[in-house]
Amino acid sequence: MDGPRKDDTYYWAEHKEFHVGDSLIFKYDRNVSDVTQVSDAQEYEFCNSSSPKAVYNTGHDIVTLTEPGSHYFISSNHSQCVTGQRLHVGDSNEWSVPEESDFYYKWSEEKQFHVGDNLLFYYNDQVNDVLEVSSDLEFNILRPSSPVATHNTGQDLIKLTKPGIQYFISSKTGQCEAGLKLRVVVRPLFRALPRTRRMRSSPLDRFFKWLHRFRPHPHH
Repeated sequence: MDGPRKDDTYYWAEHKEFHVGDSLIFKYDRNVSDVTQVSDAQEYEFCNSSSPKAVYNTGHDIVTLTEPGSHYFISSNHSQCVTGQRLHVGDSNEWSVPEESDFYYKWSEEKQFHVGDNLLFYYNDQVNDVLEVSSDLEFNILRPSSPVATHNTGQDLIKLTKPGIQYFISSKTGQCEAGLKLRVVVRPLFRALPRTRRMRSSPLDRFFKWLHRFRPHPHH
């Protein structure tokens, strides 16, 4: 993590496979930088180190991956982070034509998405883009007449803001047909329902109930 060119670390990590128990070794000048582990894609994308999960600053840090999923590391030196001194390892794939046409379908089926989650699309903005479309029909015919949104920065962070189904495709000829499209089912945030408390009866109430059991009943 020693002053890479922008996206160098991304492409390095993209072609590696990481497993629980693997270790990352960070070497750098501790006088000008550090390694800050952040929680999510949004903090990573915007180089936000205000609420770190962990901070390493020895200049020679060994970080072991202890759980599956994505892991985000940035420099808390904002100018260094935005020029490429950051690393994302784990569950990520570049937004590009997959080897198997149903890759993105299988990927999304294995995940659970909720309101507030983020999707981070990485790709070469000279040859690709991300279009958000509104219906299953547009998703399947791959010819959107009026996309909900168009993203073309090469590093698009898209926040899932409402429950329902969201569709993403590429507008480039042949890309969608080859499998470059993503459908995600967004679930609402889970909220615990308030518990219904049973009102405890007073001693007087219990006394009257007890008396009621001994009231004489008329015989027919």
